[in-house]
Amino acid sequence: MADCRPLGFLIGLPFALISLILSLIGAIIWVIGSVLSCICPCCICCAGLANLAMSLVQLPVNIIQWFIDLIPC
Repeated sequence: MADCRPLGFLIGLPFALISLILSLIGAIIWVIGSVLSCICPCCICCAGLANLAMSLVQLPVNIIQWFIDLIPC
C-alpha cells in the first residue's frame, strides 16, 4: 500500500474523462493518417499526424498517472 493515492485518482478523473474524448478523436485521426500514408507514402505529414494522434490516445493514462504522482498518500 505504499503507492496508495486514491485522492489523486479522484481529482484527476474529470481531466482523464476529457482526455478520453480527445483520445477517441486521436484514434480517428490515427486511422485516417494511417490510411493516407498507405495510399500515398510520399506524404510525410500523414506520419506526423499519426504520431500526434497516438500521443492523444495515450493522454488519459498520462494524466491519471500525473495526478496520482502529485498527491501524497
